[in-house]
Amino acid sequence: MPVRIDTSPDLSSEVHSRLEELDQELKEDEITEKGYWKRKYSLLEPYLNKSSLEKLKSLKEELKSEEITEKGYQRNLEKILESTVEGLKSEKSENGHVNGKENGTNGHHENGDNGKETEEESSNDVKVKKEPESESMEVDDSQPGSSSSKNGNGSKSEDSQEEGDSQEETDSQDEGGVKKKKGKRKSKSKGGQENGASSGKKTPGRKSKSDSQPSIMSMFSQATNKRKSEGVSQESAQEEKRIKLEEDVKEEVKEEKADTPAEESADVKKEEKKPALKLDKEPPARCKECRQRLDDPDLKMFSGDPADAVEEFIMLTDPKLSLFTGDEADINDGDERPQNKITMFTVYDNNGHMTSFDNGLLEKNKELFFSGYAKPIYDENPSAEDGIATKKMGPINEWWTAGFDGGEKALVGFSTAFSDYILMQPSEAYAPYFNTVTEKIHLTKIVIEFLSEDQDANYEDLLNKIQTTVPPKGISSFSEDSLLRHAQWIVDQVENYDEAADEDETLLITTPCMRALISLAGVTLGKRRAMRKENQKRIPKVKKPAFCMATVSPLVMSLFEKLFEGQIANKSSAPRRQRCGICEVCQQADCGQCRACLDMIKFGGSGRSKQACIYRRCPNIAVKEAEENAGEEEDTNEEAEKLIMDKKEKLKEAAMKRHNFSMQKVTVEWIGEPIKEKNNRKYYSAVNFNSEEVRKGDFLSVKPADNTSPLYIGKVMYLFENKKGDKMFHAHWFNRGSDTILGEVADDHELFMVDDCQDTQLNFCVDKVKVIHKEPGEDWYMQGGKEPENIIEEDDGKTYYYQKWYDVQMARFEDLPEVPEPENESEKLSFCTACFRVKEKELRETPQLFEEVESEKGSALHYGLLTYEGEEYRVGDCVYLDPESFTFKIKPAPAPKIKPDKKREHDDDTYPELYRKGTNIKGSNEFVPSPFCIGQLKDIFIKRAVSGDLEPEQVCLKVRKFYRPENTHKGIMSAYQADLNILYWSDEETTVNLAQVEGKCMVVYGEMLDVSIEEYFKSGANRFYFTEMYDAENKTFSEPPSEATKMSTSKKGKGKGKGKGKGGKGKGDSGDSQDQKKDLPKLRCLDVFSGCGGLSEGFHQSGIAESHWAIEKEEPAAQAYRLNNPSATVFTEDCNELLRLAMQGEKKNSSGQRLPQKGEVELLCGGPPCQGFSGMNRFNSREYSQFKNSLISTYLSYCDFYRPKFFLLENVRNFVSYKKGMVLKLALGALVRMGYQCTFGVLQAGSYGVPQTRRRAIILAAAPGEKLPFYPEPIHTFSPKGMQLTATIDDVKFESCVKHMHSAPFRTISVRDAMSDLPEIRNGAKNDEISYNGDPQSHFQRAIRGHQYQPILRDHICKDMSSLVHSRMQHIPLAPGSDWRDLPNIEVRLADGTRSKKLLYEHKDHKNGRSPSGNLRGVCSCADGKSACDPLDRQFNTLIPWCLPHTGNRHNNWAGLYGRLEWDGFFSTTVTNPEPMGKQGRVLHPEQHRVVSVRECARSQGFPDTYKFFGTILDKHRQVGNAVPPPMSRAIGEEIKKSLQWKQQKGNQKKMETE
Repeated sequence: MPVRIDTSPDLSSEVHSRLEELDQELKEDEITEKGYWKRKYSLLEPYLNKSSLEKLKSLKEELKSEEITEKGYQRNLEKILESTVEGLKSEKSENGHVNGKENGTNGHHENGDNGKETEEESSNDVKVKKEPESESMEVDDSQPGSSSSKNGNGSKSEDSQEEGDSQEETDSQDEGGVKKKKGKRKSKSKGGQENGASSGKKTPGRKSKSDSQPSIMSMFSQATNKRKSEGVSQESAQEEKRIKLEEDVKEEVKEEKADTPAEESADVKKEEKKPALKLDKEPPARCKECRQRLDDPDLKMFSGDPADAVEEFIMLTDPKLSLFTGDEADINDGDERPQNKITMFTVYDNNGHMTSFDNGLLEKNKELFFSGYAKPIYDENPSAEDGIATKKMGPINEWWTAGFDGGEKALVGFSTAFSDYILMQPSEAYAPYFNTVTEKIHLTKIVIEFLSEDQDANYEDLLNKIQTTVPPKGISSFSEDSLLRHAQWIVDQVENYDEAADEDETLLITTPCMRALISLAGVTLGKRRAMRKENQKRIPKVKKPAFCMATVSPLVMSLFEKLFEGQIANKSSAPRRQRCGICEVCQQADCGQCRACLDMIKFGGSGRSKQACIYRRCPNIAVKEAEENAGEEEDTNEEAEKLIMDKKEKLKEAAMKRHNFSMQKVTVEWIGEPIKEKNNRKYYSAVNFNSEEVRKGDFLSVKPADNTSPLYIGKVMYLFENKKGDKMFHAHWFNRGSDTILGEVADDHELFMVDDCQDTQLNFCVDKVKVIHKEPGEDWYMQGGKEPENIIEEDDGKTYYYQKWYDVQMARFEDLPEVPEPENESEKLSFCTACFRVKEKELRETPQLFEEVESEKGSALHYGLLTYEGEEYRVGDCVYLDPESFTFKIKPAPAPKIKPDKKREHDDDTYPELYRKGTNIKGSNEFVPSPFCIGQLKDIFIKRAVSGDLEPEQVCLKVRKFYRPENTHKGIMSAYQADLNILYWSDEETTVNLAQVEGKCMVVYGEMLDVSIEEYFKSGANRFYFTEMYDAENKTFSEPPSEATKMSTSKKGKGKGKGKGKGGKGKGDSGDSQDQKKDLPKLRCLDVFSGCGGLSEGFHQSGIAESHWAIEKEEPAAQAYRLNNPSATVFTEDCNELLRLAMQGEKKNSSGQRLPQKGEVELLCGGPPCQGFSGMNRFNSREYSQFKNSLISTYLSYCDFYRPKFFLLENVRNFVSYKKGMVLKLALGALVRMGYQCTFGVLQAGSYGVPQTRRRAIILAAAPGEKLPFYPEPIHTFSPKGMQLTATIDDVKFESCVKHMHSAPFRTISVRDAMSDLPEIRNGAKNDEISYNGDPQSHFQRAIRGHQYQPILRDHICKDMSSLVHSRMQHIPLAPGSDWRDLPNIEVRLADGTRSKKLLYEHKDHKNGRSPSGNLRGVCSCADGKSACDPLDRQFNTLIPWCLPHTGNRHNNWAGLYGRLEWDGFFSTTVTNPEPMGKQGRVLHPEQHRVVSVRECARSQGFPDTYKFFGTILDKHRQVGNAVPPPMSRAIGEEIKKSLQWKQQKGNQKKMETE
């Protein structure tokens, strides 16, 4: 009876080779002994038997408990591993014995019965289930590589025949699920023939090896005996693993049967017939030399050399080469290595497989040979004529490139032990391999030259450059697939190129597009350099572009000089500062505890030492000082950091309990008698404080209880003595600049008024201080560009100045508030500006009821007028209500959606990447909130009388419901076709409370309008109309009642709303006189960094500005601006040069264009380039990005020089957090020092009527005397994820600059709204002007088309993608959320006639495991989490891009690449070049198989269809992607208009008062 032998599996050939490499590394001292045994253990761990594993476990425990030393552990580990290796070798030797006979060489047996006993025992012990045969995969016995075992006379042995009954017909499955029939093994001699035929007898009916073309398998059968034994052992190990798995399953089934009741036995028997476990699928075999798959149909064999071919050393002595005569004693005696040319060449490995020479095989010491025709070095003819046929040259020692031959031809060569060879023309069979090398060399040349010229280019720009470059002969075109295929090589060459860069040169490897390429392709930096440095001549360096230094005003320089050191042209004449003011150390607050702080005046010290806080000593400036005082700074960095963190926590507590003070030793005496007594208080006009007289209006410093906080500065509003006899003063507090958003950027001497005050004891005061009110001069507008005024002549530590009021919550710097002085003398005695403003604010936030209406029913009190938050609400007015305020009677019909195919989820063979998808869909509007409900006030009441102040929840409102189209039974689809502002009258009423009211709106009966609906909508905000009544119960529309028809624009309530201008942020447009709006003059606008004019277009639409000047350096964008603003002067020079000319007093530029002069610019707007701040550019500290960032200082200098009335700076969201908010603080600080009112905020463009998410940071500023605008409230609802508009600066969180975050007046704008009316076009459409072929379908489309006399659709063109990319787009489903993960893994015929390949999954993925059907999920050896990337694992021309699953685990599965837009969703941020694998890859049309067109992108930005763009398709995409959405700039313009109206109204009031 056979007995099972529990043996470990044989070592695979791969493990053998890795062990040998490890031994070699130890010999060459490339690895430590400890590392050697650690890695050896990881290799041998799967082969350890149970006893060895138990020994290791006990050893680890002993090491952990310190019973043995680490060296002892290492010695014992060495013994165990060595015994394991010896045991495996002995087992392998024993398995070679059959019937007591042994071959004696590598375990091979003469009769071919190798391992038969083991197989028979296994087959008798476990019966393997037979599966259907597959004829197509059956191995032919006649092939030399077949597995049939035969005896010496060629007939089958008896044992083999018996074994065949059970084993020969057994099937196994390969990875793809194809069944292979397994035959028996056959042992061969080294020559590849059967042992039985080695005596000279030839088997009848069979061809010998020389009679037919050798197959791939036959070539492998000719390998050494050692290799064969390894292959057999590996196959045996796999067989044992398979049988073991089936045995385990069988045992599990037996255990289950034991617990199964008798009545279920029949069902159990049926289930036993089904396979309980699907066996692991193993990857196909690979060649051990070239690592190519043996079943690859593209694997080619070398056809052989010509009959007259000679060997290399003979060829080199041929007279045709004119190099050697044959008389030399040694071929190496020559002065130089011989150089020749080789043509019609083919490269192959030891097994005759054609292979590439650039795939890393040479670095792994694999032998590659080549054959061809040698020619002398001077021969330029690439044909084989006059060439010397040479065979098996090599092996190749190295291959190299030598740049280009003065043109476009790349020079490539080989080096052997005898000579160097320059490659000319490959053989016809080898041409595809060599074309790949040529392709990547040319790509490298393109990339380096392109990046040298434009370091700011992004990945999409690089793709466009590659795709538009004419390829060399033999290559059809360059594509993104080409770039990704050779990404590793290109990055290596760029790294080599950077190695020769000068210290001040920018490294190309840090450019945005190289960063994107590295991430996308999963490139390993420094890989080639680590393996070996190639001998390569470098491509000549292209001269680096020279960037113009930033031109700045003296005031701006004083702030930005250190941040952009080396980027600013003129040097500051100011005295040398003791800190840079921009590093993290400088931005920290003074600790208040060190010796230096305790001596500071602001902490109550003498101020004599004049030393900086020891924890704030600038490392950039005070290095020498730090070295000299090294003894004083023994505290560790950790201690300093802890101290500063404690300081921050104390400051937070102090902000909450600010008014705690410390008693001081001072003398306080009243001067004179009390001027009045009131409410147990005695009021005085003056007090003697430390021998100084203090009166109303003076300033005192107060000592806080927390010694780490600086002294408070308070203005004396009045002096009094309380009933306890305490001498008091009422302090109006002023914040230091460091207490504002400016932090330590602020001037140490500048204070800011805040709405904060308190009664304070004079005994808490430290000193009397001098505070100067700095007022703008009469010629403030003409003082720009000059040296900043020094208002404090001598710094005594007790002198400050102030000029602005600061809003702590909104971070707004405004002019000092105008508060009317009380007329009553008694009130003047105790009047405080801060108290007045706080009470006024509380009054605004408290509901006030007026015009009580008598009612007979109940105890409720009814009113006709309500004021709340500066708005007046009357019965009959229409209001916005929270979306949750009430519901409607009917459930609207849902929008039709394309559902994903559920069957695909269970087909992991065809859709192997589908498992990566989650439930989150990018660009979906699924969770977008509903717009405000709209109701008409029918009654205002409170349920009972309330004592004290009313709360908003106590005020009840009875309202009539208005239906929106989406609230009716027709659902959202009817809303797409209806006007955004259309409503339906209803008889339904409900009751809500005041807290649910969001503002006022205007609703009129459409038939009563004296203008068109479109004009009515554009004439003001919050305007709605209705023409029909909706009956929810009957689902019908009808004429509205007569009551409804009375609602018209004539009921505007002129003269109402007295409180509207008081808060500056009114919610509704009450219909102020149109005459007032028409009288507003348009501001003269200068648009810097204008692009194609998005900002200007929005201001034009709002009616506040007229474009007079624009500056845009890019010529195509400048031309686009000219096309749309023909009356404007457009400068295409560098903005720094233009500012320099203006500051020098020049009237014209070099082109003769007139420059704007001081006093002419009234509105300055612009968006400085954002590459350094953008999240799409991670390498933002390089020189070019620093240059781009320094343009911020240039732009601010424009503001300082021209001093416009209003200023706007637009940038990306990251601008707010860049360098921890440093640039933002410097910008605000510069504006404040100029005298501007200013604030910052983050806006979402999607909230203002565009179908895309685009968050932008906006800085607004207004000149002294103007009204600083507020930020526009959202007009449309948007995705909650896109409404994250808060900003955290110095651990202080600033909430959104807008109030309505959760809803808005109108519904969100979707992709369907924007572009469903555009005609269908194909991939690569190039017709610039076509017809619409249909009417507009949505409100957005009707507005965006405008009123064209002859409607023409312009720029509905799209990029022409390669055939492979186009095929991928064709296979992306139309369901929402579809992207590359939905691609099928199939072969398809491409448009260029070629066929794509299937992506092969040959590696285990340690993170994702296997698929449900047992398929592997890794496409590279690195997927196991331990190994490095192998260049040979790269696959190309596949429908699923190899690079995406390769790097998907560490890049969020590349969600969105090759993503389709969703009809009911929104665009991602519109980029400058739509690429399916770009940063924003969701650029595919919702239904058509192409990327979005220029016009579709323009509509996503809100550009009218009449707006013109200029240049190539990429130029136009760049113009659109870089622009500010006009709808957002229009909304900002409307707020500036309100500020202008406020000033106009204020001027009219003063005029009336004087008259």
